[in-house]
Amino acid sequence: MSAIVVMCRRLRKWRFRPAGHSLSGMLGAIIQVLISGFIIGALARWAVPGPDPMSVPMTILLGVFGSFLGGGIAAAIFGAEQDSGSVFAILIGSIVASMLLLIGYRRFVQKRPITGPEAHRPPTDRARFATLLGGPGRASSRGDDVDDQLRKLSELHRDGVLTDEEFEAKKAELLARS
Repeated sequence: MSAIVVMCRRLRKWRFRPAGHSLSGMLGAIIQVLISGFIIGALARWAVPGPDPMSVPMTILLGVFGSFLGGGIAAAIFGAEQDSGSVFAILIGSIVASMLLLIGYRRFVQKRPITGPEAHRPPTDRARFATLLGGPGRASSRGDDVDDQLRKLSELHRDGVLTDEEFEAKKAELLARS
């Protein structure tokens, strides 16, 4: 063999390439994080009662953040060995942390209660954070706004804030707009 062929083979062996790090390996890891984030987020949404209109990216973020938070805490407590007990504890910790994040999202972003009959009703306003990530839901229609305003108007009338004439005038005005 010539010296050039031997030198090329030696250079090929010594070329810098971190062990196990290739583009396909990195892409596979990213896809794995996205899929596991979706599964963990979906399990958290399923475990917390009541509707939570979220887009797929919001569900993935919920699962990924819950996995980092809950999985990290569970790994710190139970260890990060690859035995079945530790892996199960990390999985349960991930789901529980995602559930807590979802409850916090519902309470502080959507401004909805966590328990009671109001928790099972869909949110009235879309949360601003969900719209950034393409959250589903419909913009409230004109009919929903009129119904809501009529309901508030009747409450004011019932509480004595509005007189009968004021109530009838506002009601006629609202119905004429719709």
